[in-house]
Amino acid sequence: MPCWWTIITPILKTEALKVPTSMPMNLLCRLAPALVLGILLLPGQSRAGVFNPETFTLENGMQVVVVNNPRVPAVTHMVWYRVGSADEGPGESGIAHFLEHLMFKGTKTRGPGEFSEIVARNGGRENAFTSTDYTAYFQTIAVDRLETVMALEADRMTNLVITPKEVEPERQVVLEERRMRTDNNPGAILGEQISASLFLNHPYRNPIIGWEHDIKALDIDRILAFYKRFYRPNNAILVVAGDITAAKLKPLAEKYYGVIPAGPPVERHRAKEPPQNSARRVIHRDKRVRQPAIRRTYVAPGLMWGEKQHAYPLEVLADIIGSGASSRLYRKLVVEDKLAVSAGAYYSGDDRGPGRFVVYASPSAGVPLEKLEKAMDRELARVRANGVSADELARAKERMQADAVYARDSLSGGARSLGSSLAVGIPVTEVEAWPERIGAVTEGQITLAARYTFDDRRSVTGLLLPEAP
Repeated sequence: MPCWWTIITPILKTEALKVPTSMPMNLLCRLAPALVLGILLLPGQSRAGVFNPETFTLENGMQVVVVNNPRVPAVTHMVWYRVGSADEGPGESGIAHFLEHLMFKGTKTRGPGEFSEIVARNGGRENAFTSTDYTAYFQTIAVDRLETVMALEADRMTNLVITPKEVEPERQVVLEERRMRTDNNPGAILGEQISASLFLNHPYRNPIIGWEHDIKALDIDRILAFYKRFYRPNNAILVVAGDITAAKLKPLAEKYYGVIPAGPPVERHRAKEPPQNSARRVIHRDKRVRQPAIRRTYVAPGLMWGEKQHAYPLEVLADIIGSGASSRLYRKLVVEDKLAVSAGAYYSGDDRGPGRFVVYASPSAGVPLEKLEKAMDRELARVRANGVSADELARAKERMQADAVYARDSLSGGARSLGSSLAVGIPVTEVEAWPERIGAVTEGQITLAARYTFDDRRSVTGLLLPEAP
């Protein structure tokens, strides 16, 4: 039986749905998402959230979120800092990611590498990641070892020790990571160049991993100053998901994190993005390219930036036109017209700054890229002119809201969703209301969002091509 059956069972017993007890089990399984969504959205019923977290704030300003998921005696422990590549100063691109690497070095009480050794010795897994707006560190471990990783994470929040002996070897690791992920990947190079062209002034124009020359120039004093400015409890969020409750976690959070003094409030002075008035094109040719591709990226509104009312309609629109083999772009360009071997779209609107709406396609053998681009433009023009159908909207809502149901099964999914949202300023209530917000999107709202966003003057079209003979 799927693990989400524990969610379905009490719903089947509700008087509101009146599901016949004689209904075959396989049919119940197929109806599971719709049954859950039905009860969530029933008039007069109390609406359940997505993760139903418990929250509290320590006296030093550190936010704490607990997602109870007692299916296994384990937890995912995450500390999120509200700092990412967009907070870097001139000449500092890559410093947030570089610091993430150095956080695994020693502290005043533990030697280099000891953090990871302790986690592994206790049967846990750990890692970290950096984005434009946040940096997160996490461990998945048995619940009876939670206190151990909390002590370790609290220690390196304020007691990090780095020396030139650690910085220089790690610099080479970061440079090699850049070579592997970007310099050796023509598609990644194109993506980096598109971002640099898409944003005229906003720091999202810089790569998260940093430009090579900046990585080589970063010195220990700038790294430590960055650490002392942003790594403090009142600029951090603790999220723990798994076999734990807020009542059990709170004494531990106060013991390890609550004793750390708060620092001055973090002030951000990010460069603003000016109005964009010109479409741009980026062409990257590379002898390693075997499959040409086209990628159009629009500066788009988000939940925290620009015309925010378009954010949820754009989420639904991206699902309709670009998510999977049943989407509009795939059906038209790949299945019907056979102009492409792949096509799709995606939207990112949950950052602190501007969002992005991306459409992409790769041509079939012998199809000129110009012909594919014109066909893609025609599909976007159809959306601008006519919007989407009621049937398309209904099916997209069902898919997306079902995903919210399935997200509860993941031990770390809730921790990641809630942590990343809080780190950019999206409150817990907004995360929990996501199924309801998606359910409220109308055809008219999608049409308005498409007409506002698909403005070529706020776009960059990137072409990935083989090297010319």
